Amino acid sequence: MFFPKRVALTSFIAMFALQPPMLFAQDAHIGSVRTEFKLLGPNNTIEVERFDDPKVQGISCYLSYSQIGGISGAVGLAEEASEASVACRQTGEVVFDPAEVEEQEVIFSQRRSALFKNMRVVRMHDAETQTFVYLTYSTKLVDGSPKNAITAVHYGELGVGQ
Repeated sequence: MFFPKRVALTSFIAMFALQPPMLFAQDAHIGSVRTEFKLLGPNNTIEVERFDDPKVQGISCYLSYSQIGGISGAVGLAEEASEASVACRQTGEVVFDPAEVEEQEVIFSQRRSALFKNMRVVRMHDAETQTFVYLTYSTKLVDGSPKNAITAVHYGELGVGQ
């Protein structure tokens, strides 16, 4: 028996799953290490990427996360783990327009399953200490994960001997 609605839905899900991850910031793949061999499909890996803060020139963030291989990983149907790590560093002169930098905003988002799960990096601005704080966490349609990682970059002058 032919079910056109089911075929259309399956095609839509497959098309959505095979799309590249949505990124809000320019990213660069730095490298990866294999964590588990898979006979069929790609191996399980830990990926390392760099992205530059889109509104704060001179700050780059390095993100590591697991990537599931095998057949389900190859076709984009694997539910990826919620663990990720982020380390942001000053990589040049820090330049930003205070009027454009919100107190808190998502600056990176990547899909971690075919539907409903995303990994995000949020930038928070602590103007009092002249520091940008970056938090990575995972969201899901119903419930997210409490697993998170945090890093901070101070951009102001440090007073020595004051």
